[in-house]
Amino acid sequence: MADGPAAGGTTAAPRPTSRDVARAAGVSQATVSLVLGGKWRGRVSERTAGAVRDAARSIGYRPNLAARSLRLGRTRTALLVVPALTNEFFARVYTGAASVAAEHGFGVVVYPAPDVRERARDPFASARAALDGVIASSMATEALRTLHDSGLPLVMLDSDPADRTAAAQVNIDIADGMRRIADHLLGLGHRRFLHLASEVRSWTFDVRARALAEALGRAPGTSVRTVSAPLAVDPARAAAEAALRGPGPLPTAIVCDGDFQAAGACKAVRRLGLRVPGDISVTGFDDLTLATALEPELTTVALPAERVGERGMSALLAALDGDRPPGGDLPVELIVRGSTAPPPD
Repeated sequence: MADGPAAGGTTAAPRPTSRDVARAAGVSQATVSLVLGGKWRGRVSERTAGAVRDAARSIGYRPNLAARSLRLGRTRTALLVVPALTNEFFARVYTGAASVAAEHGFGVVVYPAPDVRERARDPFASARAALDGVIASSMATEALRTLHDSGLPLVMLDSDPADRTAAAQVNIDIADGMRRIADHLLGLGHRRFLHLASEVRSWTFDVRARALAEALGRAPGTSVRTVSAPLAVDPARAAAEAALRGPGPLPTAIVCDGDFQAAGACKAVRRLGLRVPGDISVTGFDDLTLATALEPELTTVALPAERVGERGMSALLAALDGDRPPGGDLPVELIVRGSTAPPPD
């Protein structure tokens, strides 16, 4: 007996097409293509774009990504290069990038290049064949020379604006964050500072050092001592403890380049029999989960890590389509908690 509906079989429902979406939304197929291809801004109203997306969801439309990739000559894969996979900030960057990528049918592959001073190895035999573009977070351009030389579009996150080798850049207003820290501590009355700086030389940490020095330098009677340390709790504790045991008057505030350093600084203060913030105030930078796990909770600068990832992926998509990515630094926020107070009398 022949197979078929007459034999009790079933016929699969036809897969919805872009024409079906256009009919359901009451728009043209060209409009559907613009909206679902992420190219509608400036060409289609927000209301119409929403109607197209709603129609696509209601009828269960799924674009044929394989066919579209062949037509465009793309793999629909982006590479995100980060200094470390274990750092919460970079995990949030990935989350933001992946969310935007998913909206456009892209995937994101994460590649750790732990030592930002060394050139990142090409993780594929042929990066061009495997990828559509690269997003690099908090990396020196020289470290990415191998990938950049492949001719792939490169988007740099948290990098020197003077470097013009990337197709686009996405930066956070790091300098404003450090100025806010300085203004907060100066407003409390602090004048003697210890800056626990990152031992890694990169644009983002150079900006923090310059912004802090300039902000404190505008206030009369201030003094700043700078000590370098890794962005980790125990090495930072050792560096801070050595500095606090050194000659001269104790600082009344320790400004740290990262929250893990700040956790180490708090331990150093307590090991010397002093109190945070009664004797010495401590500030961090990043607003990681650690900041609220400390006691007292840490005054720090919150960085919009997920927004960085979102804008980075959007910039890469814009570069692939020949469009101009959005500009402007992303704002930061000072989070005042219990680790800062006026200096002791």
